[in-house]
Amino acid sequence: MNIPAIQFLTFSAAIVALLALHAMFDKSGEKFPFPEIYLREHEMLQIKKSLEESKDENYKDPFNDALRLSRDIVLVKTSRDFEGKYIDYLSKLVSKKIVPVGSLVQDSIDQDHDHEEIIMQWLDNKEKDSSVFVSFGSEWFLSKEEIHEVAQGLELSKVNFIWVIRFPQDEKISIGDVLPQGFLERVGERGMVLEKWAPQATILKHTSIGGFVSHCGWGSLTESMKFGVPIIAMPMHHDQPINARIVEHIGMGVEALRDENGKLQSEEIAKVIREVVIEESSEGVRKKTKELSEKMNMKGDEEIDGVVVELVALCNNK
Repeated sequence: MNIPAIQFLTFSAAIVALLALHAMFDKSGEKFPFPEIYLREHEMLQIKKSLEESKDENYKDPFNDALRLSRDIVLVKTSRDFEGKYIDYLSKLVSKKIVPVGSLVQDSIDQDHDHEEIIMQWLDNKEKDSSVFVSFGSEWFLSKEEIHEVAQGLELSKVNFIWVIRFPQDEKISIGDVLPQGFLERVGERGMVLEKWAPQATILKHTSIGGFVSHCGWGSLTESMKFGVPIIAMPMHHDQPINARIVEHIGMGVEALRDENGKLQSEEIAKVIREVVIEESSEGVRKKTKELSEKMNMKGDEEIDGVVVELVALCNNK
């Protein structure tokens, strides 16, 4: 049997569409049809730098490679509930069927760890929706300046927090080397700072978590949607700024804006944390996030079942 070529993308359909549009129609002047999805000037500069690097003959673009190698179907880790129009647009743009596979988030994907009991005890002692989880993923490392801005933002917010800080493996750095002097003493029991690891899914599921300070990696966003946790968006690079725009557009989070040079701002971080977790003005964000979570959980494996139907039909037609 001639098995059809199928590719799988673990990114937002909107970012794939945006990049596909750039690659295929940039010179034609065609306008991207979704004004809610955009890049700020400092983000554009970052994209241009990445495009320059892509000219290296050894560079491999996962988006364009997946679109090019797939003859019939591209599977995207997303849901029609919040990306239906982007899925349809991308399908038309590349003349291939784009099939959402759902969030693919498990209820618990973490393994037991020595610190997990301490973390859970800390969470159990906090009020419902009173705390934020802070993590910037496993592939992006904050500079010392950025760590200081985040630390000051958390301190100013007066909100409880669990913060995971990671460093490159080849750097001999500890938490004490990068945090502002006296920070841990000042926040006291209000904050917990962890190095390298935390049971993310377990933390996000806990009732005391009312917000997720996130870099907006697609995996983290789908976990937030699954567990109904609003996002305090702090995108760093690649697809993350686009993901942050989607978060705001669908109403499940608020972005902490950088300054005109792309630098983090501690007062802005504190403001958005308080807005999302505490203030009445963001009751709509909290409600919308819960609604998306309930809808996602009710659908269960519905989208995966749809993928199976598509693949069986595709194979039978070959």
